[in-house]
Amino acid sequence: MRSRDISVPDVHLNLNVRGLRESATLAINERSRAMQAAGQEVSLLGLGQSPFPVPAAVVDELKANAHQKDYLPVKGLTRLRNAVAGYHRRQVGIEYRGEDVLIGPGSKELMFLVQLVYYGNLVIPTPSWVSYAPQATIVGRHIHWVPTQIDQGWRLTPERLEEECKTDPTRPRIVILNYPNNPSGTSYGAKHLKSLAAVARRYKVIMLSDEIYGELQYDGQHSSIATHYPEGTIISSGLSKWCGAGGWRLGTFTFPQSLRWLLDAVAVVASETFTSTSAPIQHAAIRAFEGGIAIERYLFNSRRILKAIAEMVVRKLRHIGVETPEPQGGFYVFPSFETFARKLHKAGIHSSIEFCERLLEATGVAILPGASFGRPPEEYTARIAFVDFDGARALVGAEAVPSAQGLPEDFLENYCGRVSNAMDRLCEWVVGL
Repeated sequence: MRSRDISVPDVHLNLNVRGLRESATLAINERSRAMQAAGQEVSLLGLGQSPFPVPAAVVDELKANAHQKDYLPVKGLTRLRNAVAGYHRRQVGIEYRGEDVLIGPGSKELMFLVQLVYYGNLVIPTPSWVSYAPQATIVGRHIHWVPTQIDQGWRLTPERLEEECKTDPTRPRIVILNYPNNPSGTSYGAKHLKSLAAVARRYKVIMLSDEIYGELQYDGQHSSIATHYPEGTIISSGLSKWCGAGGWRLGTFTFPQSLRWLLDAVAVVASETFTSTSAPIQHAAIRAFEGGIAIERYLFNSRRILKAIAEMVVRKLRHIGVETPEPQGGFYVFPSFETFARKLHKAGIHSSIEFCERLLEATGVAILPGASFGRPPEEYTARIAFVDFDGARALVGAEAVPSAQGLPEDFLENYCGRVSNAMDRLCEWVVGL
């Protein structure tokens, strides 16, 4: 009897995962590293990993708790949940309690479990982070893309949200709102958030407010939609971006009391999947969320470094005629190269994927195509993550500049020269096509 061949690709794959590829951000990082290992010069503007080190005080707490080895409660360490609740009380002004907080091995995992547990459509403004839609596909949820416009800073408008919801007013929905945004760096003001909240309340949608970059808003004035829609907003945060600890894998979801049933249901699934988050990391994270002068100083200098780089990147792109909304936080810009569409087409470049491939081959500058963020493939958009610099060295340099002063013009050349040089090569290549 002939044995069944279990090595045939796709045949035994769940339909929801067939055709999925590795996360675009991770794939570009691995390819860039491989090119570097082969001796090629590569500018790493693809993967959005914080260039800054984890604050020393938080590292010290990790060292002090390296011996912690016990399984912790599935919802998270009580002291950490209390610290996260206190953090959001200070930031948002809502009386959160530790019982409202769920800890997981990265906010990415928690987002996946919420979609798994909650039966509803996923509404995603585009451009959006690369993993939102694949997660929904894996779970089997319907994805509704809501396109945004570059002249509106790639922001979701209340009118577009209204259009999406009124087509089926009673359908359960989760709307993901990420700001400062990945991939655009743009954010939302209080007035805009209030208007979005009014629509969300009218249709009883769950707002999943991904505020992982909130502490990196350049003016330090990040505002949460939870302030305007507390009963229906889940705040997503963690250590990966503002604390420079992506590899530590710790995320937090803070639920309103009205959604406690959802928190409890997610915790049940978590108990059968990841069990609990790393004990030493949870103990160290308490120090991060408690804040203090050292943490605030770290954030202040991180923000002004990123703001100065963002201004430089936008200035160089606009100088050659590339339309680029002004970022308000994080370490991304999402420009449109449509003004060069005719030249790109003539050069045999017909999509954002081809654009980024040719750019990498010709210049060694690695960026990600707009198609990876839910934009039409034929649209010449891309994400630039301006993180290819030594963040520890830059923080030391910024410390030497008085707080009341802006960073001097030569600061970027001395501390962030790789980003500046990469932008020059990108612009020269586009103009020279």
